[in-house]
Amino acid sequence: MRDGVKLFTTVYAPKDRSTRFPILLTRTAYGTGPYEGDAYPDHLGPSRQFAEDKFIFVYQDVRGRYMSEGEFVDIRPVKDVLTGPTDTDETTDAFDTIDWLVKNVPNNNGKVGLIGISYDGFYTSSGMIRAHPALVAASPQAPMADLFMGDDAYHNGALFLIANFSFYAGFPKQNNPVSSPPKEEFDYDTEDGYRFYLQMGPVANSDKRYLFFKNPYWIDTYTHASYDAFWKSRDILPHLRNIAPAVLVVGGWYDAEDLSGTLKTFGAINSQSPATANTLVMGPWSHGGWQLAKGERLGDISFGAPTAEYLRSIELNFFRHYLKGAPDSGLAKAIVFETGANVWKQFNRWPPPTSAQRLYLHARGKLSFDLPAEQNAFDEYVSDPNNPVPAFAAPTLTMNKSYMVADQRFVAKRKDVLHYVTDPLERDFTAAGPISPDLRVSTTGSDSDFDVKLIDVHPDGYQQLVRGEPFRGKFRHSFEHPEPLRPGVVEEIRFTMPDVYHCFRKGHCIMVEVQSSWFPLTDRNPQTFVDTPNAKPEQFVKAKERIYRSRNAASFVELNVESYP
Repeated sequence: MRDGVKLFTTVYAPKDRSTRFPILLTRTAYGTGPYEGDAYPDHLGPSRQFAEDKFIFVYQDVRGRYMSEGEFVDIRPVKDVLTGPTDTDETTDAFDTIDWLVKNVPNNNGKVGLIGISYDGFYTSSGMIRAHPALVAASPQAPMADLFMGDDAYHNGALFLIANFSFYAGFPKQNNPVSSPPKEEFDYDTEDGYRFYLQMGPVANSDKRYLFFKNPYWIDTYTHASYDAFWKSRDILPHLRNIAPAVLVVGGWYDAEDLSGTLKTFGAINSQSPATANTLVMGPWSHGGWQLAKGERLGDISFGAPTAEYLRSIELNFFRHYLKGAPDSGLAKAIVFETGANVWKQFNRWPPPTSAQRLYLHARGKLSFDLPAEQNAFDEYVSDPNNPVPAFAAPTLTMNKSYMVADQRFVAKRKDVLHYVTDPLERDFTAAGPISPDLRVSTTGSDSDFDVKLIDVHPDGYQQLVRGEPFRGKFRHSFEHPEPLRPGVVEEIRFTMPDVYHCFRKGHCIMVEVQSSWFPLTDRNPQTFVDTPNAKPEQFVKAKERIYRSRNAASFVELNVESYP
């Protein structure tokens, strides 16, 4: 690199020396092994079709990970301005790597593509900024973008607890270069994550009781519990300007980690680099679930076909066109899978044209497009942070990715979950784009979570989660400056969930559920306005939550509807 640091890089080249081939680069924080001698990886490229078509595949350990030199910084901020010839960030490391490759790897054709999933999707996005001229195509897939604002770390102020704790248990700080970063296998002493995290108490106890004081990345995650300078500096979205390479953004509707990052990356490039060839592909997949998998189903839900195969041809044709000069396949702006109907659709924009319609909460658990007629009406429940609503039907120590489509009947009898459901639909109803809950609430506490779930109720009774998100009440006015809720005062909680493209079929019902905990998917809100990670046991208190459903204080969920009279 320009500052003298060396990054460990492995090159796999076709044996054919009579032809020049393009380079397909992946920069990763997860290791480029196998490192031993002439050991060979299980596969090269995004799919076997890439190896058959022949590319020069390059894998690189990013700075400070595995066999690369230098210091690793978790979600290294992109610098607005480089201060000198040896100043570095992930954009310069990508630039310097590409510059070295095109000058030193034999038989390359001078064109480079960049691809990566999740963290490696973040590195792909970074490489598109101030891009090397040889970088002509990039595919950030399930890319992290803004970790506090809806990606891996926080959703609307609530920490995604089980995902982050289990991830950092296997992602330690290392003294490099090493082919295998040192880590101690964490012993949960139980198979029940609900029980484990409940006994752990406040999140800060993880340092007191376990070995996480050795992992600064975990500590940074939970101690920066509002949208402060730490998180803002790591938001890559404002830097996605003047993007020169063609871009193929890939993601899954059921990505429990970086659904927000995928959609926001596509949107940021559209708005800030309007001249860039930029395509979105969204399938019915979990996080990275399209790689080396068929994509036929997730959990109990079948998609009717091996959906990942559809992506493989799009992906290969994209890189063949820009790296090898193959004919342009004429990709649409958005290629998206309509869940529920189980069909692929193409649009020249995303979201497509829609009309906003509101589903209002009504008495006796009804959900309707009609505004409530009652005055001063509400439903209420008692939320107990010491008996939180479970997020998963079965015990688990890691985030079960299929929770994104899981049957919600396992919480149907809990008194701290409110249910509102429509009559059976008389025709198909397709929601396309973001979902916006707007609740009027009050609480006896000084902070509370309000979790909203949009559910497709099948005729056989299966309650399929379509989209669900938490919202931490103290952030209702600002994610930078939390404010206590005022006990007994009616407040508005309005937020936006990530997009869906889902068809509620004729004969199905639409359900909305409201609750105030979702554990251990998210950390527990003590329901006292305090520094949540360091809350004391006595600050975890019961609170009476009211959800208003009256004409003068209506609660609703706004959908963007593609087709419904």
